[in-house]
Amino acid sequence: MAYSPVTALDGAVRVELSEDHPGFADPAYRRRRDDLAALALDYQPGDPIPTPTYTETEHEVWRIVSRELAVKHREYANREFLEAVEALALPRDRIPQLHEVTERLAPLTGWKYLPVAGLAPLCDFYGSFADGTFHSTQYIRHHSVPLYTPEPDIVHEVLGHANQLAHPEFAALCRVVGQVVRRLETPEALLFLSKVFWFTFEFGVAWEGSELRTYGAGVLSSYGELDNFRKAEIRPLDWGAMGTLDYDITHYQPVLFAAPSIPALVEELRGFLEGFDDETALRWTTSTAA
Repeated sequence: MAYSPVTALDGAVRVELSEDHPGFADPAYRRRRDDLAALALDYQPGDPIPTPTYTETEHEVWRIVSRELAVKHREYANREFLEAVEALALPRDRIPQLHEVTERLAPLTGWKYLPVAGLAPLCDFYGSFADGTFHSTQYIRHHSVPLYTPEPDIVHEVLGHANQLAHPEFAALCRVVGQVVRRLETPEALLFLSKVFWFTFEFGVAWEGSELRTYGAGVLSSYGELDNFRKAEIRPLDWGAMGTLDYDITHYQPVLFAAPSIPALVEELRGFLEGFDDETALRWTTSTAA
């Protein structure tokens, strides 16, 4: 995925889309992206969450993606994710507002959603997890390719991560991620942790008996990744390899790390997180380089 930077100059907010973005040549879509980014930038803690009025075209994209992903989830998602989907019960006929996501999520695991204009700095994005806060974009992918997006949109943030955070164990682990981030002091350690997050919460897979399934929001919000993740090179959990492996966000992931089961993942990932610090990252990075 290629992230679209947001700039604000003299009161004008602009989202920079790459030339290969599906909405690059669509002036209406680009204005819409700018307007939604401006809403998020204007938001201040304590304010009501911005509630954009979504168009019928935008709602239709949500309906298409919700319908198609639901079929794929039944086939490929881990049981724990499917249980969380049922508990959260997001609407499938329209895009939910972020305050609605919070109203459904908070009683289950205590998490809340707040708006963000685009990609947030790693320390801010992950650090907010300690407070049970997830910063989400509010735009949706271009209507010409509803089953594809080159960047995280509200489909990814909500159908992927909100459903994930509706499961108590995933929600608790994400809080631990935030606590770890707040005690880290070096950018190298933060980068290492972000890669582990990528290969677990975003692109994690786990065995259910003899069947490989996925719990990662990056896979579960992508129609293409769901069809391709079992074709990847599947390795066992390895925190050192995860934290030092480079990956290309613009292609299907060629390497994934599988947990023996979701309970095993929860136990092992919690142990890794609770023992992780700047020195741990340095040791792993140095030993891998050697």
